[in-house]
Amino acid sequence: MNSSSESAEIISSEPFFASEGNEIAIFEAAWQNQLPILLKGPTGCGKTRFMEHMAWRLQRPLVTVSCHDDLTASDLVGRYLIIGGETKWIDGPLSAAIRSGALCYLDEVVEARKDTTVIIHPLADDRRQLPIEKTGELLNAPPEFCLAVSYNPGYQSVLKDLKQSTRQRFVAIEFSYPSESLERDIVVKESSIDADTAMRLVRFAGMTRNLAGNGLEEGASTRLLVHAAKLMVSGIDPNTACQSAITESLTDEPEMLEAVKELGATLF
Repeated sequence: MNSSSESAEIISSEPFFASEGNEIAIFEAAWQNQLPILLKGPTGCGKTRFMEHMAWRLQRPLVTVSCHDDLTASDLVGRYLIIGGETKWIDGPLSAAIRSGALCYLDEVVEARKDTTVIIHPLADDRRQLPIEKTGELLNAPPEFCLAVSYNPGYQSVLKDLKQSTRQRFVAIEFSYPSESLERDIVVKESSIDADTAMRLVRFAGMTRNLAGNGLEEGASTRLLVHAAKLMVSGIDPNTACQSAITESLTDEPEMLEAVKELGATLF
């Protein structure tokens, strides 16, 4: 298996997740009704953390697959491998998740090849089945199994948009960046930085998000704010921390780099 395959993770302690809407209730209702779930939202806004939180909340193992251009159907479903001189079938993460009744999370699903995403169609409708052509097996998903996928609609090109034939199988939950006060609290919780500095980081993020589509592909994510805050807590100068953890992560274009640096300098 390649690096996109992950084993089931048992989450024993509650992952911190700051809810601002009804996403938890929607997810639980979808899971109870055996409906697949689509998480929509920008990079670093908490989709993966939300899945970890729901796995803990529902007491189910979590299998996460980071999708990419080279992800094949075999990477998800499984393949025959020669082990100790014998040919054995080895489940992929999707098959393994079905057998164990796990939550299976396909992160950035549109990054996978189109012929790969098609294999989830019978699993994401009323059939809830995964045909394994190489073995002739038809896997039926147990009630506790849940298929969840994510994508970033603002970042994807037309060529990598999620097809209607795929997206209309899912219950969608939209994520966005938190309110200023909640994002401040998240940064404080995740990094142990003081609330005043955390709020300045949040305001800096807001400035960069206003540039999304006007020089930047995306603004600073909550994740990047936490990274910058952790550097500051470790003694790194605030301007240097913002440049390393935020500015340089957003762009390589010299003029935009300078513009974002100047924005940070107004706050730090």
